[in-house]
Amino acid sequence: MTDLATRYLTTRELADLLRIKERKVYELAASGEVPCSRATGKLLFPRDQVDAWLTDKSSGPAGPVAAVRPAVLLGSHDPLLEWAMRESRCGLAANFDSSLDGLERFANLEGIATGLHIPDTTGAGWNVNAVREKLAGQSVVLMEWAGRKRGLIVPQGNPAGIRTLSDARERTLAARQPEAGSQMLFARLLDEAGLGGSDIDWSPPARSETDAALLVQDGSAEMSFGLASVAFQLRLEFIPVMKERYDLAVDRRAWFDPPMQELVAFCRSPAFAARADALSGYDISRQFQVHYNSA
Repeated sequence: MTDLATRYLTTRELADLLRIKERKVYELAASGEVPCSRATGKLLFPRDQVDAWLTDKSSGPAGPVAAVRPAVLLGSHDPLLEWAMRESRCGLAANFDSSLDGLERFANLEGIATGLHIPDTTGAGWNVNAVREKLAGQSVVLMEWAGRKRGLIVPQGNPAGIRTLSDARERTLAARQPEAGSQMLFARLLDEAGLGGSDIDWSPPARSETDAALLVQDGSAEMSFGLASVAFQLRLEFIPVMKERYDLAVDRRAWFDPPMQELVAFCRSPAFAARADALSGYDISRQFQVHYNSA
């Protein structure tokens, strides 16, 4: 039987979806405008009926039936997200490659959500500019997944004595593919530190955070620019540099489908909180906070 939490929206969840105040949701329910249930003593909104209600309220001429997105999470890899997908048994598949790859695939309807950690061009935030520009016209919500500590990953004992980004000069560093958010961010930080790409001895590109750190572990690279959680898992040393924000850009319709809701329900469990704490380097205090909601 489908869990109650995956079948119904709370007042707050519906308000976030519609980008209105909770008070307005209560007014819509009182007037009978929006389908709701009071069986539990508080307002709950059946997802399937809300979806039909939104479709019925759509304006403009009828077009072709919207393409069905496959139940796949795209974009940048995150260890905690991958673990939660597996443990929640939500049924979602993953095609993690990089932030820009995921954004392109999401725009082409190849998945229901994509993970991003792209610094905004203004330097004031994360992911919003990229989503607004690439996904214009699509029904998408950008939600925070977690804050993540990012820095330099080095071997146990830090034999090269690396302490800051300036110490990367003429060191072998595990590169990522150009489409990876970490590579874009590292290039910006190098520029701020007065270093250029030619000052670094780059390894061949690694396709994931873990693969880059494994190059450090086996001695193929002296360091990587990676996540605290990956360093912790591989028992490597970590030198913090900054905190970044990893978001999920989610198709609005797919947000209400059972796979996403099962994942969300699991992420609100004590088991998930314990795992985030154990992995090190995560801040989940604002998880699922909306940072952008397309019109």
